[in-house]
Amino acid sequence: MASLPSAEPRLTLTADDVRRIALRAQGFLGSEGRRGGVGGMLQRLGAVQLDTISVLARSHELVAYARLGPLPRQAIERAYWHPRKPATFEYWAHAACILPLQQWPSFAIRRRAFRARGLRWHEVPEQACAEVLARLRAEGPLTATQLGGAKSGGEWWDWSDVKIAVEWLLDIGEVVCVRRTGWRRVYDLPERVVPAEYLDTELSDEECLARLAAVAARALGVVTRADLVDFHRLPGLARARQDKADLISKAAAAAGLVPITLEAGRKGPAVPGWADPVALDRAPRGRHRTTLLSPFDSLVWDRKRTQRMFGFSHSLEAYVPAHKRVHGYFAMPLLAGGHLVGRVDPARSGRTLIARRVSLERGSAAEAMAQALREAASWVGCDEVRIEVVQPTGYASRLRSALAASTP
Repeated sequence: MASLPSAEPRLTLTADDVRRIALRAQGFLGSEGRRGGVGGMLQRLGAVQLDTISVLARSHELVAYARLGPLPRQAIERAYWHPRKPATFEYWAHAACILPLQQWPSFAIRRRAFRARGLRWHEVPEQACAEVLARLRAEGPLTATQLGGAKSGGEWWDWSDVKIAVEWLLDIGEVVCVRRTGWRRVYDLPERVVPAEYLDTELSDEECLARLAAVAARALGVVTRADLVDFHRLPGLARARQDKADLISKAAAAAGLVPITLEAGRKGPAVPGWADPVALDRAPRGRHRTTLLSPFDSLVWDRKRTQRMFGFSHSLEAYVPAHKRVHGYFAMPLLAGGHLVGRVDPARSGRTLIARRVSLERGSAAEAMAQALREAASWVGCDEVRIEVVQPTGYASRLRSALAASTP
């Protein structure tokens, strides 16, 4: 990779440059990604996506496991949601995400956007909002159940007025979530848990976007315009702006990102983008992590970027009818040697991890898959690994032999 130039022309990065920079930035290459434990990882990634699906573990636990190895799951949970000294909050970034508390000021742009829109999926019940705030002031932090219940009956989206109100208050920043208990959000007042230095910081939309651009570039290493937009799902924030076409470029410049060009690939032209200046100053060297990834991991949550960077097509099929699934309900990509070389749809039965469907990009990935399955099984308390369907079928015997050889 070329060194950072002092002037134009733009630095051109090859596809391999971008891939290695991204792997280091994401904590999969070298030892730096393991420093600081879960808290340090969250600071580097900027956001860890939450999801209700739990197969081996919930996605936010899988993100930490993938980078830091088999930490106890309870330790991961405590690190995300410290019961006595909050360091994170939950809010809408790429989706519902755990975010470092220092980012509270940066999301003023989204809180203002919600206020301007005036509703979520439901009309906001003003009386219920007032009642929720009154109870939180009087009783302290509460879950939706403690406030009166999340549902009014019927389908899953049929929220009670209390649930609509408290989620709306979360959207606009009058309520905050800094921890969960039993997978339930615990709602509190910002003035009780957000440090004054963050709570009292008022940023303009432009300042918010610059900070968010810096977070995305630090997490990904190298970004295109589409990457910057997707990381925090920014299009809606600019919808009412007349100058929205220039917002991303202005934010990248204000964040101090370095303009670069991504080398033309076999299927497309060269693409302009930006790089985190710190990422360019550090040679991406070190040992590669071999691991399974959550489909919601920020390394792969953008499917187009994953295809561009790794030549790997992947999508979540949990919401696809079972008979139409190609790779399975919760197919987890396999990262090995800095490449995505396979995927597995896992399940558990007692103390057995079941690889319901395994696909390998090449036969040599069998040993890496066996290693990743054995480590994941141990982490979630399984003693055995059972392989079911393998694609291509010709790789099945090699995978089973590698798995047998890795038995403790």
